[in-house]
Amino acid sequence: MGDDGVKKNANAKALPSDPNEYRILKEGEAEILMHGNDVFYNKTQVVNRDLSIAVLRTFISKRKEEQTAKWNKKVEARQTVSEVAKSEPVPEPEGSHRNEEANGQEHEVAADSSKDEPGDGSVTTNSISNGPNGDPKEVKPPKILEALAASGLRALRYAREVEGIGSVIAVDNDKMAFEACKRNIKLNGSLACSKVEAQLADARVYMLTHQKEFDVVDLDPYGSPSVFLDSAVQSVVDGGMLMCTATDMAVLCGNNGEVCYSKYGSYPSRGKYCHEMALRILLACIESHANRYKRYIVPVLSVSVDFYVRVFVRIYTSASAMKNTPLKLSYIYQCVGCDSFHLQPLARTVSKNNSVKYAPGYGPVVPQECADCGKRFNLAGPIWSAPIHEQEWISSILTNITSSKERYPAYERISAVLTTVSEELLDVPLYVSLHNLCATLKCTSPSAVMFRSAVINTGYRISGTHANPLGLKSDAPMSVIWDIMRCWVKLHPVKAQPSDQSGSVILSKEPTIQANFARAQSSLSKAQAKKIARFLPNPENHWGPKPRAGRQITSKHASLLGPGKVNGLNGHDNQTNELDDQANEPEAKRQKLDTAADSES
Repeated sequence: MGDDGVKKNANAKALPSDPNEYRILKEGEAEILMHGNDVFYNKTQVVNRDLSIAVLRTFISKRKEEQTAKWNKKVEARQTVSEVAKSEPVPEPEGSHRNEEANGQEHEVAADSSKDEPGDGSVTTNSISNGPNGDPKEVKPPKILEALAASGLRALRYAREVEGIGSVIAVDNDKMAFEACKRNIKLNGSLACSKVEAQLADARVYMLTHQKEFDVVDLDPYGSPSVFLDSAVQSVVDGGMLMCTATDMAVLCGNNGEVCYSKYGSYPSRGKYCHEMALRILLACIESHANRYKRYIVPVLSVSVDFYVRVFVRIYTSASAMKNTPLKLSYIYQCVGCDSFHLQPLARTVSKNNSVKYAPGYGPVVPQECADCGKRFNLAGPIWSAPIHEQEWISSILTNITSSKERYPAYERISAVLTTVSEELLDVPLYVSLHNLCATLKCTSPSAVMFRSAVINTGYRISGTHANPLGLKSDAPMSVIWDIMRCWVKLHPVKAQPSDQSGSVILSKEPTIQANFARAQSSLSKAQAKKIARFLPNPENHWGPKPRAGRQITSKHASLLGPGKVNGLNGHDNQTNELDDQANEPEAKRQKLDTAADSES
């Protein structure tokens, strides 16, 4: 679960000094020494680390472009001022010899400045650039903070694999993790030693004492990042990036609403869109912390992968832009009887003459009872309802990983995730599940292509979502979605159901539109048309969260690690048990398939 977290080493024991007691793990170009479960490491997070490296490379590239554009803008502004000054006639001074001397000095200054102008007409003065020969000042190499370093694997991969990195500070408050990180830095040679620095400190205190110092801050805790967010948003430079992971998905997805509210300031809903809602709750929480310091966030990529969510946001400082935050937040009205949901914006803008004022959002957007099934609504939120990705960033990241796929151990998985993200409707929050719609009506399900076509033929947009293989995002209102399903049931009748059930109430109403299920040209995404894999199976068994560092591995951890790994860490023959697991796996799958075949026949 993340690279590590706030670890409490109750029985603080020293790491072994004998090198033979360690095993070497290699990921990408970095190597680390591991001994049992003393320091946290999760192989599953290779997807997280690969994705972070891809985003970091794009960030460095775009940062250089922004700096160059900013410098060119200054040059153009200075050139415009200079041309205006030259076009204005200078009045002939009258009077004393002192005025003549002053005029002479002015002409000398003008002559000197004209000598500095190169042939292309650009202005190159020290007030515009401190670079040699009038070139744009070199962008300082980014300084990165890995706030929860554990073994230091992530920091080492950043230093060894990302070009243009200045330095990486690897912080951890666990003495054993700190010693392991220092040992791993030495293991990775002179490049790692020159760029990576291990620090034994509380990440929260360290970030608070280094405000606006880091270009990139990486938070990947074991569990919730909420306790780190306030200090993290203060430690990022203006225009810098915060990378943040949350692995407490049970909390974010609605199993413990009161806990989610206490940590993130939002109350979750247990809808089928829960994984995207988790992303949006985390973004709203980060924005809330940033606003306290006149800062705001711009999400460039937000993904739900495996058992966690990961967001990449840029942080800027602007008291005026910060006022737009309420426009990016909404509450959710979720019907308890069907899949209908509606968003209630927190605020709105009112334009009067040339001024724009902010006002509370109009509400409620729904009646007391659901217009589709007659049941009541649950209220959830607030969540981030603005876009959670930037298309330009996604395209750049995809281009980057495709051109150097051999550098990413988890290339296939991150490519699949990014491909799916690139095809999402960016301005449509949340999604519906086609199978859940059919379960409410107790009807057979249309194919995804037929349902997409019906929505497109009605005049609305629709796309998939990376958060759920069965999820569909559309700007069509729920009334249109249910009308399409009513038309489908007319073509494929269902058995009579009790009149008080939600499906019966929905089907008792006549559709107001006539759905057309003829295949639309854009019913398949580009990736689907090219048969590009978008949702891949787990590459191996027990691909998921792992026990917290320092915990004694017992038989109860077999579901997380596998029986072979549990026995191996407890001193048994690890290799033999792993071979037994692999031998038993095909048989177990065969039995499962045979059972399914029997039930179908």
